Amino acid sequence: MQYLALGETIKQLDKHTQGELLTRHPNQDWKGIMGFRDVLAHQYFSVDPAQVLWISRQAMPQLRLEILLMIQQLNN
Repeated sequence: MQYLALGETIKQLDKHTQGELLTRHPNQDWKGIMGFRDVLAHQYFSVDPAQVLWISRQAMPQLRLEILLMIQQLNN
């Protein structure tokens, strides 16, 4: 559920900033994150548990740092 919420939030950020915010942070695969949310929401029987584990261990720490940077930049 957390991945669904994260993906939906990123979609909404992209929509509300007309794609501007995410393009300023090209180090992340934003389309992939939003697409993963769609797979989880609509094609959950095709989700590969190994992929979810990899995302949790490898991709999430990097994404967390990127989001913290985005928040810091928005607050300045």
